[in-house]
Parts: sequence; C-alpha cells; structure tokens
Amino acid sequence: MFTPFPIRSLASLLCFLIFLAGCAKDIPAFVAPEQRPQHSFNQPWPANKYLVLAYHDVEDSDPDQTYVSVSTAHLEEQFAWLRENGYQPITVDQILEASRGGAPLPEKALLLTFDDGYRSFYTRVFPLLKAYKWPAVLAPVGVWLDTPADQMVDFGGKLTERERFLTWAQVKEMSRSGLVEIGAHTNALHYGIPANPQGNLLPAAAAHAYDSKTGLYETDAAYKKRITDDVRQITAKILRVTGKRPRVWVWPYGAASGVALKVVTEHGYPLVLTLDSGLASVDNLTNTPRVLVSNDPALRNFANTAMVMENTETMRVAHVDLDYVYDPDPEQMDRNLGDLVQRIADMKITTVFLQAFADPQGDGLVKSVYFPNRHLPMRADLFNRAAWQLKSRAFVDVYAWMPVLSFDLAPTIARVTSWNPETQAVAIAPNQYRRLSPFDPVARRQIIDLYEDLASHALFNGILFHDDALLSDFEDAGPQALAAYKNAGLPGSIRELRADPATLQRWTRYKSQYLTDFTKTLAQHVREIRGPYIKTARNIFAEPILNPESETWFAQNLDDFLATYDWTAPMAMPWMEGIPADQADAWLDKLVTTVASRPGAMNKTVFEVQGRDWRPSNGAEDSGHVDSALMAHWLQRLQLSGARSFGYYPDDFTKNQPRLEIIRPAISNAWYPFHDR
Repeated sequence: MFTPFPIRSLASLLCFLIFLAGCAKDIPAFVAPEQRPQHSFNQPWPANKYLVLAYHDVEDSDPDQTYVSVSTAHLEEQFAWLRENGYQPITVDQILEASRGGAPLPEKALLLTFDDGYRSFYTRVFPLLKAYKWPAVLAPVGVWLDTPADQMVDFGGKLTERERFLTWAQVKEMSRSGLVEIGAHTNALHYGIPANPQGNLLPAAAAHAYDSKTGLYETDAAYKKRITDDVRQITAKILRVTGKRPRVWVWPYGAASGVALKVVTEHGYPLVLTLDSGLASVDNLTNTPRVLVSNDPALRNFANTAMVMENTETMRVAHVDLDYVYDPDPEQMDRNLGDLVQRIADMKITTVFLQAFADPQGDGLVKSVYFPNRHLPMRADLFNRAAWQLKSRAFVDVYAWMPVLSFDLAPTIARVTSWNPETQAVAIAPNQYRRLSPFDPVARRQIIDLYEDLASHALFNGILFHDDALLSDFEDAGPQALAAYKNAGLPGSIRELRADPATLQRWTRYKSQYLTDFTKTLAQHVREIRGPYIKTARNIFAEPILNPESETWFAQNLDDFLATYDWTAPMAMPWMEGIPADQADAWLDKLVTTVASRPGAMNKTVFEVQGRDWRPSNGAEDSGHVDSALMAHWLQRLQLSGARSFGYYPDDFTKNQPRLEIIRPAISNAWYPFHDR
C-alpha cells in the first residue's frame, strides 16, 4: 500500500491525527459551489421592477466627460445589446399603471432617460428611438434652453456653446412624437452653492446655502421657497411648450432632499429619479434609482453595468473618528482632512462610517458635535465638509455615525438608571455608557432635534447608529421607564420584572423593540429632511448574535436588526470580547456562520474588526494599535467564512494605522482577487 509519508508507530499516528484535528478547526467550512450565493442576474426578473439608465450627451468622437458623454458608436452598440438581450423599454404611463395595480411591467423592463437637454438627443438619439420604436425620458434644465442663440450657456459655472443644447422648438417636436416624455431637471438649480464655512460647493437643490459674509446658513423657510420657485418655473415652461404637465423629476447630480421632494410631489410629479444603484420598483416611485452610463463604456463594461438586479452591494468600510481630523488651527485641520481623504481614495473602498460627534476623552459621552445644532456645543463645523470631500474626492458613500442615547444634555433630563438587587438602590451604572433615558419625552425630543440638525447641515448617504443603544437586565429603572412598562402590561418594578423567566423575556423583548422603534423614528426624521434614499446601519455586539439568551443583557436582537436596518454591523472584535489569540479565527468563523444561518442576512451584514486593542497594558489605558497584518488576516478570515461586506474601526490616518499597503489588498474591491492592480 502506498504511504505518502512514513508512520513509524501508533503513537505517531495518533499525534498526526491530533495535529490534523487542530488544523481542521482553523479551516473555514467548505461550501459546495451549488450552495454558494449566486449572482442575482441568474435569478428570475423580479415582478414590477425595472432598470433605469441615465444618459447625458452623445458625441461622434472624443466624448467629453465634462458632459458625461458617450460616443454615438457605443450608444448604437448598447441599444443593439439591450434589444438582443431581451430588455423591453417602457413608458412612464406603464410605470404609473403598474403602480396603481394595473397591467404589470414586462420582464427586463427598461426606462431610458437623458439628462440636461443636449442637442445630440435630437440629432443622434431621437433617430435611434424612432428606428427602434423605443420610448425615452428627456429632462432638460430650463435656463440652459432659455439661453439666446448668440450667448453662452452657464453650465454650472462653465461657459458652454449654445449649440450644444436643444431649443424649445425641438423639445416641442419630440414631445409630439409620442416617443419622448419631457421631464424636469430643475429650472436653474443645476450648479453648486457654498454650503459650509470652508466654501465647499454642494448641489443647490439639496443643500442649504451658507453666507460667508454673515456666517449664517439659509433658513429652512428660505430654502423651501427657493426650491418651490424653481419647481413652479420649470413646470410652467414645460407645460407651455408641450401642452402637458411634466410627470418626471430628475435630481441634478442625483442629490436629493426630503424637503425638496415634498415640494416636487406637491407640484404633481409622481416619478422622481436619483442616481442610486439597483432596480427601480413601481412601489417606490419617488426614490427611483438609475444606473449612470458614464466614461463612454465599451460594450463589455456596459453589459456589466446593465446587469444590475436586486441589492447585492458589497460594502467595504473604514470607520473614522473625526476627532483625529480636528485641530484648533483651521489650516492644520484642513491639512488633516486632506490626508484622510487621500488615504481613503488610495484605499479604494466603498464606504466611510464617519463620526459626527466629538469624543476626545473616549468615554462615549457626547458633550459636543461637529455640526450646527440646537442643544450641544459645536466643536467645529466639520462634518459637512468632511462628508462632502470624502464623497466628491474619494468617491465613497458616507454614513453619519451617531449615538442614540449617550448625549450630555441638560441634567434635568432623565438618565438610564440601574437597579442594584443587593442594595435596592437605583443609580447610573458606572460601567455602562452614560445614556439619556429613551422613555423620557424630553430626551427623545432633543435627540430627534440633533438628528434633524445634522440632516439639515450635511449631505450623506446613511446613518450608523452607535452601540450605545442598549439596556441591561437591570435597566432602565427610572420612574418614566417603570411607567412605560406598566402601560405595556408589564410589572412596574425591576424586582417583579426579573421574578420569573417568562416575565423577564417579555420585558427584554419590549426593551429591544422599544430601542429599535426609536432608531426608526430618528431615521424617519432624517429622511424627511434628507430624502428617502437615506440608508440605516446599526452596530450590534457579538454576544447577542452568538448567544441569543444574552439579549437580556443588551436589549439587542439580531433578527430585529436584520428586519429593520439596511445594514447590520456586528462588532467582530475578538480581543474586545476577551477571546484568546489562538481562538480568534474559530470565533470569527462562528460569528459569520451564525449570521449566515438567516436567509439573505449576508447581503445586509457588514462585519467590523478592531484596529485597536482596548485591553489595558503596562499601566496604559489600552494596548495600542492592532498589528496591520493581523487585521488583514481577520478580514480575509471573514471573507473565507462567507462574509461579503466588512471593515474595521478605527482608522488612524495620522499614524498610517492600519498600514495602507497591508490593509488595502485585504479590504479593497479594486485589488486582487477582484480586479487587476
């Protein structure tokens, strides 16, 4: 019998088997190919969903990306590819009918849209539409088409030849063809306005203007009036030219606002288009995503872009403290921000969880924030600028990272208190976050105010709710909390609430759901200001995932999180949980496997490893930065175990921690094995 290596004794064999068993524990479970997640494009086309493509200018040669141009030849190839692959262009009428419960949309439904109002739509696109008998939406900017023939168009600050844009007469002709629906791309808000003290130019339709002379932001009333006037003007122009009220609103730069959206819908626009990714749905017409066709893609790249289905976003996250950026010297602070933005751009990740509050002491109690607000000191007006620089220069999504309860507001506002079963005393727990009581209506109102103020003063993609939204099995013991428990049909004292397992479980579930409902309320207030596109994420401790009974100690529940938030963010931090170094890999495997046992959970879970060892060492508060190679190993371990989305906290750009050259290949989708370097 062939033996690949000599086994000289039974003892040696036993040692070898023990060695293999030890190694086996260190290898992630193998998943057969047929059991692995499949690309959603291989699945049946979802009912009443449709793909929206966003085009701009079309040029015969040298397509200029100032105008997001595609070449005529590539456009013709793309149309042919769409037809040969079964895509079926649809009209706005079909979308509206399906939304009312009428005839459903066909499979592979496609809405073609063209922004800005370029003359190439008349000379190059319109003939193609007639040849294919395909409908499309054209959304011009009013003042650009108003420009006299002998003048230049002010294209968002760039003077452009008038000949590049349509005339109203051409718009009228195409509207009468029955193929072209005329939408609105604002009348005169396709430009950037100064929107913070540092002078960043943000989309005028989505941001409050900042007046550097007065040091004041535009009021809510003034902003709403500016939007209302613009919507009225473009609506009247299109109605006058086409004889039809426009039904499609297209946000300039894809930047939306909840306040502006309300104005738009009140003026009769049922279909509102953004530039988010994914398929559109007839059930959500006012937040319609579109796939931007940019950089004149060759057919292979266009096909990859067009084959978008349900949300299969892969998130790669750096979790960033603005405290590292802050400096009393504004010039140094700006240099710090530049270093951060460059680092994130070099890392080529998708997302930054960005601290919107200040916590220089690191105790989790928020005494100041980085945005103008009604209740706390502003350490610096920094979040808006940092978020916009990261979005516009590093091309990442930004989630505003905010506490839920740990704000140092007026001492008259109730705090979360804990009942001590030994002394019977009720006091603030010294080893927990110092939190406002979520059962205090004043606390709730002022926390909502802070979230609203953040939404009014910055553009961002989502909210990350901090891990301070927790209540132990002895909290909250305050009078307002006890009254809330009684109103919910529970006992009115902590002793009685803990008296038997069934009552304790009911109390635990009540608190978990109460905290979750409060975050939903906060998100709704943010969306009313920023728009429905705002996504949500929430940090969850590992223990409630691995040991569901520990929900009692945290009032956090994995299934609640998965059902409520766009992203659940487990803290995959083995050393924070006291896991020995030689057991960390197995612990991470178990964490991923437990989450993966829930259907679809891996598509909406982003695991965060730790970049700092918070265990005390040699008299210091913590043990410093985690070795970059170990962090990269943890991230790769998560991926091997089946995680699709992951990141780390914190990123310390001031010390290049983790080291860019080590962490980047482990976290970036733009690096091997995803793409060539």
